[in-house]
Amino acid sequence: MTFSFRSPFSFLSNDLAIDLGTAYTLVYVKGKGITLREPSIIAVNQKTGKVEAVGGAAKEMLGKTPGNIVAIKPMRDGVIADFEHTEHMLNYFIQKAHNRRMFVRPRIVIGIPSQITQVEKRAVKESAYRAKASEVALVEEPMAAAIGAGMPITEPTGNMIVDLGGGTTDIAVISMAGIVYSQTVRVAGNEMDEAIAHYIRRKYNLLIGERTAEDVKIRLGSAYPLEREETMEIKGRDLTDGIPKPLVVTSEEIREALSGPVSVVIQAVKAALEQTPPELASDIVDRGIVLTGGGALLRNFDKRLREETGLPILIADEPLACVALGAGKMLQDFDLLKRVALD
Repeated sequence: MTFSFRSPFSFLSNDLAIDLGTAYTLVYVKGKGITLREPSIIAVNQKTGKVEAVGGAAKEMLGKTPGNIVAIKPMRDGVIADFEHTEHMLNYFIQKAHNRRMFVRPRIVIGIPSQITQVEKRAVKESAYRAKASEVALVEEPMAAAIGAGMPITEPTGNMIVDLGGGTTDIAVISMAGIVYSQTVRVAGNEMDEAIAHYIRRKYNLLIGERTAEDVKIRLGSAYPLEREETMEIKGRDLTDGIPKPLVVTSEEIREALSGPVSVVIQAVKAALEQTPPELASDIVDRGIVLTGGGALLRNFDKRLREETGLPILIADEPLACVALGAGKMLQDFDLLKRVALD
């Protein structure tokens, strides 16, 4: 089934736009805006098969559950890795967005990474249908993010966006509501967390959990030297004697840990610029590159990218929400949705 693109929905519409992310899922309710932002995590009792918690409550269990309860991330690299648990998670988020009203069958616009396979697209659609959606439209995340960031994507000018999510970084050049060039790099926020944990394990023989690594990234992470470098105390388990120990790490160390993932993203941006047609490239020189997604908040990433490319770099006003906001705008602009939705 495909979106029927009928006239704008009624005032009491149940329709939703969803940014189904590797790290977080955001839900936009027509007429209300973004009503939900929760981690894309589900906790399951392996003995009974019962879902114990979803979203924020499940994230609190990461690394702290007994053996029979496992915290699962059903999304990996921006696509569904666990079909059954994605369905449970989507169903929970849809019901929560509608205040637990039963028998709600919303029409849904979902943001997905560029360059995913037909099989992966079908998996997203089927999960949404099984979670009680009545109709589903898929939109590429960089397109949705560009709309959410307020970029003039329908004009005959070059617009370049870099959407740094949890599982993927989507880079796209957009003109006249079409994607002229796109590239998906499966290096983003989660890869940065792993790089930090690996660095600390290699340098200090200390094992830290993924929640700690994410916290370190948020508090100390940067892509370019800071005006004032910082420190932070973390706790982990010493791999030599197995005893929990504290450790003070510096922002310089964390920048070194992040240098690999940051360089991969920057090289992908440069490759996109090389593939951009000259007329559109000249527009990008004037307009610059817009950053969206959680990775856009990595301190001085914009400064590093500006130095590497020589182009103006702009961070969207609400980088974390751009995909959901853009998909949400399409619930009210059916002409635009028809132009940008995937078959």
